[in-house]
Amino acid sequence: MLEQAKRQVFVHNMLLAGPPGTGKSMLASRLPGLLPPMTLAAALESAAVLSLAGQFRAENFRRYPYRAPHHTASSAALVGGGSVPRPGEISLAHQGVLFLDEIAEFDRRVLEALREPLDSGRIHISRAARQAEFPARFQLVAAMNPCPCGYHGDARGRCRCTPEQVRRYRSRLSGPLLDRIDLQIEVPAVPAEVLQQAADGEASALVRARVAVARDRQMARQGKANALLTTSEIDQHCQPVAAAAALLKQAISRFDLSARAYHRLLKIARTIADITGGGAIQAQHVAEAVQYRRFAKE
Repeated sequence: MLEQAKRQVFVHNMLLAGPPGTGKSMLASRLPGLLPPMTLAAALESAAVLSLAGQFRAENFRRYPYRAPHHTASSAALVGGGSVPRPGEISLAHQGVLFLDEIAEFDRRVLEALREPLDSGRIHISRAARQAEFPARFQLVAAMNPCPCGYHGDARGRCRCTPEQVRRYRSRLSGPLLDRIDLQIEVPAVPAEVLQQAADGEASALVRARVAVARDRQMARQGKANALLTTSEIDQHCQPVAAAAALLKQAISRFDLSARAYHRLLKIARTIADITGGGAIQAQHVAEAVQYRRFAKE
């Protein structure tokens, strides 16, 4: 099991929601550069899948694959298929990042096909002549506008969408699919005065080093990433302190969380604790984790 865990080096699935031009696509493209160094086992698995589609390049060995299919992509393009089944985009992203820009514009059936690989890390393809199974363990990163026009919540009042139009637009992502997306982050428009200021963020190398330390903590504690913990393992490794447990109980009631969402919330809180020092899950860790579930509930 430990060797299998070493091949699965993924972090939590993420949805970036915000108006056009706020940098959602740019943020997604930078994500592979923040991940810990790719293990040899993971690199070999990725290379094997890419080779099946004739897309392996030696110069990219040990680089995380980054796939970004267009929202007009068919189910076969995303999942895979053909008379001789070949891997689709979700398998070509194995051991890397699958970015779905404008996710609400994807065909509903295409999106629902993501549920199996998000749970199992594999995709089964059945055709009349034969069946095939491909690995598909990836980090899903999706981006969408908050409403059809893209400006819901804009301080200048540019949005003219009705509440019903906003509801219908967001409902293109089903509840079961949203439950599988751990981090639902709002990316607001950046004020002009901020754009004109000098950048004051951290260098990517510093963030990547912090992520690597958090990943080492997870591997030392449980032999796998927090995102891959089973229910029984969550009970063992993600127990919050009393104040955090009370806050979590309030969140379950207020946001009507499903059992899956509850467990994913705990895994997010565990990861936040690991990044900030690796101690027990405190109330502030749960509070931050809850903030990452708000978009789907508004």
